[in-house]
Amino acid sequence: MDAANLKLAEGLVSPSYVRQGGQSLAQRHNMVKSLLSQRKLPRDGWDDDTIELLLKDLALMDSSGFKGGVGMGEREARCASGLVRRRHYGMTHGMGRSGNITDEQPKAAGSTLACRLANLLVKDALSLAGLTDISAVTVLPVATGMALTLSLLALKTSRPSAKYVLWSRIDQKTCLKCILTAGLIPVVVPLELNGDQLCTNLPTLEREIESRGADSILCVLSTTSCFAPRAPDNVEAIARLCARLEIPHIINNAYGVQSADICAEVSRAWRRGRVDAVVQSTDKNFLVPVGGAVIAAGPNKSTLVNAVNASYPGGACVHLAHPGCPHNAALAGRQRVAGAAAGERGPLSLPERQNASGG
Repeated sequence: MDAANLKLAEGLVSPSYVRQGGQSLAQRHNMVKSLLSQRKLPRDGWDDDTIELLLKDLALMDSSGFKGGVGMGEREARCASGLVRRRHYGMTHGMGRSGNITDEQPKAAGSTLACRLANLLVKDALSLAGLTDISAVTVLPVATGMALTLSLLALKTSRPSAKYVLWSRIDQKTCLKCILTAGLIPVVVPLELNGDQLCTNLPTLEREIESRGADSILCVLSTTSCFAPRAPDNVEAIARLCARLEIPHIINNAYGVQSADICAEVSRAWRRGRVDAVVQSTDKNFLVPVGGAVIAAGPNKSTLVNAVNASYPGGACVHLAHPGCPHNAALAGRQRVAGAAAGERGPLSLPERQNASGG
């Protein structure tokens, strides 16, 4: 209902009542306007009705939502089941194109806009959690292990002679399989016992680099979050080592967004050393269904994230690809995200969180 239609409605319903209804509509439209202009999480979370209003508008912007249109091409977002169509809010064209997962879909302006917003909102959420100075973020329709594999494969194109991945040991199958699936050779770097913890063995890691030669090593794969007694890797020290020896460095940060301390450590690592990409799980950090991952990069390090987007084969489903889309956690509100990121230290208000991070 725009202003003209509301004026016409005054001929059917008392003008004072119509104006009240119009104010309610205007409030929701202003929320969408603020989202599109500021491109950040709203301070207060949206109610479901407003989120669905936006999603329905976005779906109607896709060619499959055009009134009276008849799709005749091979990619016309046809959907046999109304239930499946409703589950995806009518955005059945998908995201990206065969050349790049982040390219605009010509027949789906609304779906493309939803994906662009999702990346921006997730980037803001990561910043609130403590990952500062982010240069690039992409949300992918694969879980953490496959996102790591895609990162390794994209990195391989720039280091074709490299075949080894130096992997600080963690007893978790996905971490090993992501290397093997990429057709690479894992070099397991054993940990060292420090008190009651198993910690990063930096001397052994450096010896492996020197003995095998930097050109033969694709990257160092470190891990921030794991199960006791293994401690998080010293990613800052690894980043400094990789910068000095000119070795790429990928961080498996599957669980780490929910820890302010880990986020701060990762931020120090990519400011003071070399970190090419950091991979996070969406279900573990954003409380959404399994099937998504976020790849982020620090200042002046967007090359690998862009390469992953460009190398992704085909398009993807908007609903599955973006657990951070506007229909869920990405619109939880800045206060809620900042409080969750504070973790065991207790929920901080947004101003307190910004002061703590120097923002």
